[in-house]
Amino acid sequence: MQVQRPAGRHASVVKYDILTALGAFALSQPKASQKLVLRFMTLVTARYNWSRNELAVGQREIARLWTVDERTVKREMAKLRAMGWLIVKRQGVRGRVSEHGLDLDRIHEDTRTVWAHVGPDFEHRMNGQETEPTNVVPLRTGQVAAAPDLSDGNEWSLAKAILHRDDPAIYTAWIDALNRSERAGARLTLIAPSRFHANYVLSHLKPRLLAACRDIDPEISDILVTS
Repeated sequence: MQVQRPAGRHASVVKYDILTALGAFALSQPKASQKLVLRFMTLVTARYNWSRNELAVGQREIARLWTVDERTVKREMAKLRAMGWLIVKRQGVRGRVSEHGLDLDRIHEDTRTVWAHVGPDFEHRMNGQETEPTNVVPLRTGQVAAAPDLSDGNEWSLAKAILHRDDPAIYTAWIDALNRSERAGARLTLIAPSRFHANYVLSHLKPRLLAACRDIDPEISDILVTS
């Protein structure tokens, strides 16, 4: 499968998904491998040019970033090349650093076993089964949704009131349509009008929703959004 490269308006989501897959993979590995993947993730986050697929950093700079010596950098970079995650695009000569690229196809294949650990929506997206949506919820300019009815007094209605107060535009576009499904222990389940709507909320707004819910009930530790 040809992996989607970070580009266009969904670029940030693709980048976060790749880093999430790497983090989940690292946590499933022994300590030595965890450290290698963490070093790789830090290097990518700090110095990788996603648009050009270019990583051009000297060993001394990498050593400083990783808080190691240059011998360790040589060893770890060799391991990453052997794994196929890094590919040499141009060998460094005459004082110029080597230029590397990322093999995202290989990274996807190597991390595939842990995608389900993140969640079914993440696994679905990483498998490339989410196409460009045709049911994007438009931001209704000038039409702000009314504040929620608080008569039932449940935690979600009260949390929605907070979210409406803090950002009426985001509330109108994404939050107003979310309905309470059930509460099971510390998890609150919400229902969205579509799969795309649910995935967007989980990818972009879940921390905001969770913070509002915890302001109402500190025992809530997770939010699930389904369609």
